[in-house]
Amino acid sequence: MSADPLHRAGTPQRLPTSPPTAGPGASAIEVRRSTRRRRTVSAYREGDRTVVLIPARMSEAEEQRWVNVMLDKLAAQESKRVLGDTELAGRAERLSAQYLEGRARPDSVRWVTNQNTRWGSCTPAEGSIRLSHRLQGMPEYVVDYVLLHELAHLLVPGHGPRFWRLLDAYPRTERARGYLEGVVAAERLPHVPGARGQ
Repeated sequence: MSADPLHRAGTPQRLPTSPPTAGPGASAIEVRRSTRRRRTVSAYREGDRTVVLIPARMSEAEEQRWVNVMLDKLAAQESKRVLGDTELAGRAERLSAQYLEGRARPDSVRWVTNQNTRWGSCTPAEGSIRLSHRLQGMPEYVVDYVLLHELAHLLVPGHGPRFWRLLDAYPRTERARGYLEGVVAAERLPHVPGARGQ
């Protein structure tokens, strides 16, 4: 594996970068192509921007695929840091401001260990949101989706069209739902004695 040209002495030669992109709820993404980089792809956070470093020869399709891979990898690394209840409440406030015009204002947001069949719950009358401890360690976009789902219930109690319209603003709704469905499906698989990791 070749060394990262940004960490070598001297100034690395780079092709012009792709302009930073941003969508609703996504931090800016800047792709930097390097003629010195042959095979490796890396990414890091730089303030509110994500920088993805790729070889100059990559096609646009490969670039997009690797950007998605690296965003998921960074999210997984970041999610290993367990959020406390105070951080969870702050995150809920930011998500409400970003996707629900600040209209969802919970009185309490906390982790609980007694929810093993649901990812989260909301009691609108009390303004309380509880997230299952099973979400800890999952990618941030998944935790954000469940939190936003419960915030939306402060505004719309059921799962009708009005509720789902609120979640349409979150760009990773379908991906997060697919991730959670995969976790549930994996839990239902039969236990095979002697299987790897057992």
